[in-house]
Amino acid sequence: MKKIFFALFAASLLMIISCKQKEKQDFLSSNIDTSVKPGDNFFYYANGGWIKNNPIPSDESTWGIGNLVQEEIYVRLKTINEKAVAERAAKGTVSQKISDFWQSGMDSINRNKNGITPLFDELKKIDAIKSITDITELAAEFHKKGIGCLFTDYVAQDDKNSDAMAYQLVQGGLGMPNRDYYFNTDTKTVNVRNAYQKYLLITFGQLGNDSITAAKYCNSVFALETKLAKASRKLVDLRDPYKNYNKMDVGSFAKLSSNINWTNYLNAIGIKKLDSVIVGQPEFYTALNNELKSTSIDDWKNYFKAHLILSSAGFLDDNTFNNYFEYRKSLSGTSKPRPRWKRVLDAEENILGEALGQLFVKEFFNEKAKQRYINLVESIRDAYKDRIKNLSWMSDSTKQKALDKLTKVTKKVGYPDKWKDFSAMQIDQRAYVINAQNANEWWHNYMINKLGKPVDRTEWDMSPQTYNAYYNPSNNEIVLPAGMFTVPGMRDEDLDDAFVYGYAAASTIGHEITHGFDDQGRQYDAAGNLKSWWLPNDSIQFTQRTLKIIKQFSEFNPVDTLHVNGAATQGENIADLGGLLLGIDALKKTDAYKNNKTINGQTPLQRYFMGYAYSWMIQERKERLSNQLMVDVHAPAKERVNGPVVNIPEFYEAFGIKQGDKMFRVDSLRVNIW
Repeated sequence: MKKIFFALFAASLLMIISCKQKEKQDFLSSNIDTSVKPGDNFFYYANGGWIKNNPIPSDESTWGIGNLVQEEIYVRLKTINEKAVAERAAKGTVSQKISDFWQSGMDSINRNKNGITPLFDELKKIDAIKSITDITELAAEFHKKGIGCLFTDYVAQDDKNSDAMAYQLVQGGLGMPNRDYYFNTDTKTVNVRNAYQKYLLITFGQLGNDSITAAKYCNSVFALETKLAKASRKLVDLRDPYKNYNKMDVGSFAKLSSNINWTNYLNAIGIKKLDSVIVGQPEFYTALNNELKSTSIDDWKNYFKAHLILSSAGFLDDNTFNNYFEYRKSLSGTSKPRPRWKRVLDAEENILGEALGQLFVKEFFNEKAKQRYINLVESIRDAYKDRIKNLSWMSDSTKQKALDKLTKVTKKVGYPDKWKDFSAMQIDQRAYVINAQNANEWWHNYMINKLGKPVDRTEWDMSPQTYNAYYNPSNNEIVLPAGMFTVPGMRDEDLDDAFVYGYAAASTIGHEITHGFDDQGRQYDAAGNLKSWWLPNDSIQFTQRTLKIIKQFSEFNPVDTLHVNGAATQGENIADLGGLLLGIDALKKTDAYKNNKTINGQTPLQRYFMGYAYSWMIQERKERLSNQLMVDVHAPAKERVNGPVVNIPEFYEAFGIKQGDKMFRVDSLRVNIW
């Protein structure tokens, strides 16, 4: 009996030790910085321990949860590529294309031997330019190959008629990320501007010009881009869907930019018949039209050469890439580039991401996991229904239409039900840059072929392995790739509900659904059309409430003298706050919340907020932060955690936050929208 007793005692002791070890190893708990009070800086309280122990690698501009997930995905995709190489699949198969693209990217010997010679055909065509007609014909060819120049055009759903695909034109043609880089005078922007001009100088030297000539060409290209930048709209001005929707017949648009032969251009890109075009920023095309006439042909030639090298650098020899990387350092802050194999996978993701996804989901996203997140979507939808019904500031008429739109939000979880056919894409064992151009041309033709055809509402714009998600207002849909639900080193079935409701339900599912009702998304109806469906007073009430979140985020000063652009980031900030509120409402209906069982001393409500903070466990270099504040409609990670939580009563309850704590916010300043 004693032996049995001691055996049982030993087994029990082992179980207790094992449970204690599991609690000690809880990844949320191990990330905490105990030197920081949750009421002083919740982001650093929740993530500071991890941040202190995990400095940003020299080849990265950010480091955090997204990178940890991506590292796992990189390894999985690398394995898929290596298997494809070993398979020696038949020509035309997905495996053959994956194999040849991978090998052409990894073949550094031939890339370095060839230098920029794979671009000689394009360079000869540039040298042959004699007229504005030649300029626009070459622009058409460049656009098909994915080489940016002059302007940006694409085919997408008509904002005011979501059942129709439309040809659309927006501003573009710049070498730096956006127009503000040409004009802002803060130190970091000036550093980027100087780095870009140095890059242009080096590029023209690489093209065989002496230093004096290279400097002359550099200055002329920069001056031309500056004129285009001056005619470009600022980030916040691009948020108004009505002001950026200018539909006109082709004849009227042709008069707006008469120096471009639009009939020839459209034929060259594969559009044979077109009645109308949607122009985002007409004033840009007026300015471009003037520059085509007033800028010399030689200056335009140099502009095209610079943009050819700029767009192709990642697919060329090490010297050309390193020149480009030296400029990009001013934007990212990284001191060395990522390993080539990761850069090839990044390029392959853009080109063959869905093809890789077919192989990825077979192994890494099972049906049980998919069903968990399908159920989560419905829990969040139900929570949103209740919130809309209980709004005190919205009329019954607008509420009914909001509920109708919410009911009709389509959910896409994990991966597509049908896959794209890549059989016509020409990928083989030629130069890496040529494979990239051929792939871009396939995507261009795929896009152009949508004109005049029914909208395919089953299509995905992200691959299954992507660590991201989106709301598409024209389809009134949320798209949630499998990669977005990955937790590094963890199996989905081992994740507790409270954490998942913060990490996935709030920061992703609730966030994306709320985008349907943010400052932009709310302007689209249940069918996905840009159409006024709110009563005027409801719109006024909404706008007044958003002014609070604009003001709150504009006060954040993440780096040097730069502040968050509260107006430009308001959509994401509204979605973050909405996602957190919906996640709490949904969590409260679960057994995990009702039982109130602690894990490692943390209540379900605490683990919920910790899970949300974990989804933004990111640190950034100052250069990257500065760039983000200028070009991105997303606030930095720290502000995306600390900003919304202080507006939520349950946050104060969960961590005992009181007046006097740094994060305490009085009721009158708290944002209350949804």
